[in-house]
Amino acid sequence: MTEQTLLATDRAYDTSLTLLRELLGEYPARDFDVRFWNGMVWEAEPDQPRRFTLVLRHPGALRSMFLPPTELNLAEAYIYDDFDIEGDISAVFPLADHFMSIRRSLTEKLHFGKLLHSLPTSPHNQPGRRAAVLDGRLHSPQRDFSAVTYHYNTSNQFFRLFLDEQMVYSCAYFETLHDNLDTAQTRKLNYVCRKLRLRPGERLLDIGCGWGGLIIHAAKKYHTKCVGITLSKPQAELARERIRQAGLEDRCRVEVCDYRDIDAPSSFDKLASIGMFEHVGEKLLPAYFEQAWRLLRPGGVFLNHGIARSATEPVPEEPTFSDRYVFPDGELLPLYTTLRAAEECGFEIRDVESLREHYAVTLRNWVRRLEAHHTEAVAATDETTYRVWRLYMSGSAYRFWRGKLNVYQSLMVKSVDGVSNFPLTRNDWYVQ
Repeated sequence: MTEQTLLATDRAYDTSLTLLRELLGEYPARDFDVRFWNGMVWEAEPDQPRRFTLVLRHPGALRSMFLPPTELNLAEAYIYDDFDIEGDISAVFPLADHFMSIRRSLTEKLHFGKLLHSLPTSPHNQPGRRAAVLDGRLHSPQRDFSAVTYHYNTSNQFFRLFLDEQMVYSCAYFETLHDNLDTAQTRKLNYVCRKLRLRPGERLLDIGCGWGGLIIHAAKKYHTKCVGITLSKPQAELARERIRQAGLEDRCRVEVCDYRDIDAPSSFDKLASIGMFEHVGEKLLPAYFEQAWRLLRPGGVFLNHGIARSATEPVPEEPTFSDRYVFPDGELLPLYTTLRAAEECGFEIRDVESLREHYAVTLRNWVRRLEAHHTEAVAATDETTYRVWRLYMSGSAYRFWRGKLNVYQSLMVKSVDGVSNFPLTRNDWYVQ
């Protein structure tokens, strides 16, 4: 390394330390170390636990993170390894909130920008996953196919590493924070089936069936005739293999198709949509619920399970990390928007339950399991994909705990002249 390079690196170190001190000037208690590319460490404040280490990989790391100072840019700097988080990644999100909440005067912005521009540039050279690029009309069948498969076609083996044995990719149902994930997911599947009050011989359609966890469980334990649909061919192939292994081919099948393409009026006694609803989009809510109404027989029941944003949370004005790298075209809507659309299509809303804390616990389980299989995850995909999922799942867990996100199970019925045939209580949901 030349003397000129050493001097530039020293200047970058001094500038980076100055920037961090300004950024963290009002941070309440710094419970993390910062390790620089040259091995120097800015230690956590005295008497604070070291919950994680923020690792700056190169002299231009802060420039990559904060120029411009957006949530998306900060996330991209992480997934492309301009910086890393060693330790408890869930502990970093209050820090990220702090960074995004800083408001500066014009003079302060100019000063901050000048310091950032003095740092060297560093293009994202990390290979692997790139942001989704979608064409066509928003929520058209073709574009929805591209958006959904961008996420779910990542790798069946990758998803196996952090999901439970039944590969259920939605929140589990916990009795305690220490429940085993497999146990909690089986409990959730049972809970869904009891809410639907499945009976032997009934026909169940699972819209967005994933790897077949619900339909296999319902066919095996409740003796129902089940159909699952997905837009992901790899998901369908694995689900069909699991159905064959379970010996359920006579009453359980999976099809690759869009929910809008099912032409089977009044063919199903029960419908479930678990973790698919977020892909529908607000403008298509009427079409979504109208199709569910059309597919159900009179008196049929629909359980719609989906993530919702708090009505008090502002809608992002710019593309988010999730928009670009996780769930392109996904839309999280307030609960009241969903329920109104369902009622306007004729459904009677019979029950709404928040499972917010359950999703936070589920996500933390997934993150721990993914981190424990880092090497295998990279072998199945790449380092960038591993970082995308580590960041999105830990960040989602944080947002569920803070109440910025929620997840609801809404039970609705296609009642006939006010007759729902529902019992007066929910006792049968809880008494096993």
